[in-house]
Amino acid sequence: MSTDQPDEHRIGRRTYVIAPVEPLDTDGVRTVAVGTLVFAVAFVALLPFYGWLEQTDRTWWLWTCLAGAGLGLLGLEYVRRRRDRRLAAADAGSTAGPTA
Repeated sequence: MSTDQPDEHRIGRRTYVIAPVEPLDTDGVRTVAVGTLVFAVAFVALLPFYGWLEQTDRTWWLWTCLAGAGLGLLGLEYVRRRRDRRLAAADAGSTAGPTA
């Protein structure tokens, strides 16, 4: 079977076709960065409406965006360090010669 053909898996009476494609973002840095940015932009966008949010008991929207941006910054640091460790381990494995 050619590697360009999708794999087929049968589970019960169903057949699932799995295409041979690589994942787009394997380390998650871009995903976490975009999510953090969205929360930060939403926080800034809600600031002018603080009075309305307070009148309608919806200030939690603002604080949820702030918490999302803060936690996203922590998550961004985590995924960057994880990516760097994985790259360093891969480089160490590729530069290490065979041991005799």
